[in-house]
Amino acid sequence: MATRWGICSAGKICNDFVVALQTLPAQDHQAIVVAARDLNRAKEFAQRHNIPKAYGTYEELAKDPDIDVVYVGAIHPAHRDLVLLFFNHGKNVLCEKPMAMNLTEVKELTSAARKHNLFFMEAVWSRFFPVYGEIRSQLHLKAIGDVKVVRAEFGVNLLGVPRAVEKELGGGAILDIGCYCIQFALMVFNGEKPESVTAKGFLHDTGVDETVTVILQYPGKRQAILTCTMVIELPNQAVISGTKGMIQIPSYIWSPTSIIVNGKEMKYSLPPTTKHLYFKNSTGLSYEAEHVRECLLKGLKESPIMSLTDSELLASIMEEVHIQLGIYKNRE
Repeated sequence: MATRWGICSAGKICNDFVVALQTLPAQDHQAIVVAARDLNRAKEFAQRHNIPKAYGTYEELAKDPDIDVVYVGAIHPAHRDLVLLFFNHGKNVLCEKPMAMNLTEVKELTSAARKHNLFFMEAVWSRFFPVYGEIRSQLHLKAIGDVKVVRAEFGVNLLGVPRAVEKELGGGAILDIGCYCIQFALMVFNGEKPESVTAKGFLHDTGVDETVTVILQYPGKRQAILTCTMVIELPNQAVISGTKGMIQIPSYIWSPTSIIVNGKEMKYSLPPTTKHLYFKNSTGLSYEAEHVRECLLKGLKESPIMSLTDSELLASIMEEVHIQLGIYKNRE
């Protein structure tokens, strides 16, 4: 039986998610309903993607009895309330990153998921790409020895994107793109909590962070140096350096299709589509969708690859970065 998806919001990332779903077998995945705050937008989205039902409120989506899991693709500040709404109606949830706006909200959501005994995962889609799977495999095999230094960067010009620069829309480089660099380091270091977090950067005129470098320090003289900016384009590469070699992602750290391990390159092809996409390599969203289906079929309540504990650690580091940059000046 197909996993029946409800789509929460009718924006760009939801478009790409549904296109990615449609690269998977129809007997495994079906988007059966979409909801937006504007019924006309929901109807237009449903027509474009051949989705049977459209709602003009998220409450109607929450109450729909035919849904197996909801994909939440609304703007960042809406995540907490929407996820709680779906939990209260017994719905499993895949929520776009960042899971919520701060650590308190994230812990509230992970606690609610456990209380309701529902599947919940932050949609850090990168972790489900074949390249990321290969990285985990190579690290497990000690192909580069003991990891000592991780470097990752993500930079694109987002100054013309309101949701990226406006504080009330959940803007800022760390929440929008820096989270990819941080989660990468956390994956490489296998979910280990760093002993220190140091952040330096610059704020935009709106009060959100626009360029940030974060250093995560670990015991055993290990370190991650992570840079993100929404002002300019960066090479967007990642390098894991160990005592016996190196793993490189040459481009698109968040959605990579190639990897170089000790000088040997491996390339992976993405699921093809002829439909319009807004984001680079986003048919790769199909990898996380298939992972969610596998978890649901196994009766799992969280992902072994992107666990709720992973999301809490990611949120705690992003919050510490915000505090050090002075974004939360009055925060206790």
